[in-house]
Amino acid sequence: MNLEEKLRAVIRTIPDFPKAGVLFKDITPLFYNQALCNEIVEGFIRKLKGTSIDAIVGIESRGFLFGFLLANKLDVPFVLVRKAGKLPYLTVSHEYFLEYGTSKIEMHTDSLKEGWNVLIHDDLLATGGTADATAHLIKKMKAKVAGFSFVVELEFLEGRERIKNHSNNIQCLVNY
Repeated sequence: MNLEEKLRAVIRTIPDFPKAGVLFKDITPLFYNQALCNEIVEGFIRKLKGTSIDAIVGIESRGFLFGFLLANKLDVPFVLVRKAGKLPYLTVSHEYFLEYGTSKIEMHTDSLKEGWNVLIHDDLLATGGTADATAHLIKKMKAKVAGFSFVVELEFLEGRERIKNHSNNIQCLVNY
């Protein structure tokens, strides 16, 4: 069984969560199997071979999980992107539009160096709104988006279209 098949066998689909009509892809069962978690990190490393990465930015909060493991394995810094008001030090922020209003994300001002190649990581690519906002935040820091990595992509929501203007290097382990 290849990695994508293993992921499909473990990721749960929860109907009507968080609201009616949504089929939520629950990745929490992945964390019950450490061998599979290691295989996921190795899967990302294979897909990212040849990509110059100086840091990995993980998007709150599930992007922290595999993003940190991947950064650790690649021996590069791991940077947190959080909702506004959650980081204790000086921050740079980016406000972006949601379906019903706006949101704001932040990172510490000393977390990236100018010119760094930064990989953006999250658990799931849906509409691409938060990944797009994170790319804008990285550019505010005068760093470059080296690519994106996601465990799951929901292709029908077309998030890839929204982020490919930042980088065509978009890696997903399983697509629905």
